[in-house]
Amino acid sequence: MSVRSDKQHTASPASTVYPHLSRAAFGDAFAWGVATAAYQIEGAYNLDGKGPSIWDVFSARKGKIKQNQNGRQACDFYHRYPQDVALMQSLAIPNFRFSLSWSRLLPQGYGAVNQAGIDFYNRLIDQCLEHGIQPWLTLYHWDLPQALELQGGWARRDIVGWFADYAALCAKSFGDRVGHWMVLNEPMVFTGAGYFMGVHAPGRRGFGAFVPAVHHAALCQAEGARVLKDLLPRAEVGTTFSCSHVEPLRPNEKDRQAARRVDALLNRLFVEPALGLGYPLDELRFMHRIEKYMFPGDEAKLRYDFDFIGIQNYTREVVKHSCWIPFLQARLVPPQKRGVPHTRMNWEVYPEGIYHLLHKYGQYKGIRKIIVTENGAAFADELIGGQVHDPLRVDFLQSYLLQVLRARQEGAPVEGYFVWSFLDNFEWAEGYTPRFGLVHVNYESQQRTVKSSGYWYRDFLQGHL
Repeated sequence: MSVRSDKQHTASPASTVYPHLSRAAFGDAFAWGVATAAYQIEGAYNLDGKGPSIWDVFSARKGKIKQNQNGRQACDFYHRYPQDVALMQSLAIPNFRFSLSWSRLLPQGYGAVNQAGIDFYNRLIDQCLEHGIQPWLTLYHWDLPQALELQGGWARRDIVGWFADYAALCAKSFGDRVGHWMVLNEPMVFTGAGYFMGVHAPGRRGFGAFVPAVHHAALCQAEGARVLKDLLPRAEVGTTFSCSHVEPLRPNEKDRQAARRVDALLNRLFVEPALGLGYPLDELRFMHRIEKYMFPGDEAKLRYDFDFIGIQNYTREVVKHSCWIPFLQARLVPPQKRGVPHTRMNWEVYPEGIYHLLHKYGQYKGIRKIIVTENGAAFADELIGGQVHDPLRVDFLQSYLLQVLRARQEGAPVEGYFVWSFLDNFEWAEGYTPRFGLVHVNYESQQRTVKSSGYWYRDFLQGHL
């Protein structure tokens, strides 16, 4: 075996429930694809008029990224996209989700447009279409223009107008050829990790920036969708949420309450305002301070009837009560302490979690369609003899897809699945060590090598399994 297998993964019991997995079982209209993000793959961080993003600045600060790595070159997708799109076609992948770099299009965040950035994405979109691949565009995948951060970033209410203008530019520039759009990628992560914990860009800590950032991101989530739909009425417009199935460690009331608070923070904070339910403040009493940033009419502005929502699931969280943790009074119990399989990201492998989440979100009134816009795993992949054998990832994908199929057959409105990720890439604060790709990338030579999982996905999509 060419991947480390020390307690990282075991076969899912789901295979005994659905012994045969095929593309046909999901139906002809089910959308299949792969996903990436601009900063994680593009490189070319300062070429052709691109302005700096918060990740360019954050990753240049010593000690912020493991081994002081950065995304300045990443996968050099900016220059290698023709070969990568051709490789995607060779793997029979019909849909490609990627994000637009705000600072490549608007170096200052607003105002002067960088035509070279517009031209790049036009070439990429055209390349996809020429190869029979449908582009699915994400407006914002964490790389805020640094010029906007210097003016307050997500903590400043002006970002709602800045973002609306950015969304309009993207719709007018690419909407004639793109039918599927996502507004934000995982707002809970970029506000929580970037504006509260400080472990992601821009590296701010505490409630002072976090609470307004949450509200402004939620406003942008709806406003960006309205702008897209107004300009592109025939397009399908969605947004994406990071989500984890949450369970209490022990069957006592304190752990159950702690799990409910964690669930409200991780899984409900952004979707419920969009559905007209408001913020889940009953469970998150410390978030009542968000009312300070709400203007008259904001409750209505938070609402939007999305054509679909994207859920992005990698793990589950097991929670116990902890009086020493402020505000939440809850502690996540890592998989290592529980002795359960986990990935290189130290995330538990728990396929049933995606089944529970699909039902959870499917039960919300107002959610008509769900797309799994990210699901995947990082393992210790190695290139040996020109090949990368990653049976753990193949088993991961099969196990999770079985649970997606199970939920779909039971009535959950799930209508698509995108693997994270097409390429190994820059994994934010973790640098280049975790490898999520179906395609291995040698970051020195930029050589691409399709992994066993990539060939498995091709065969699955072609109906050969």
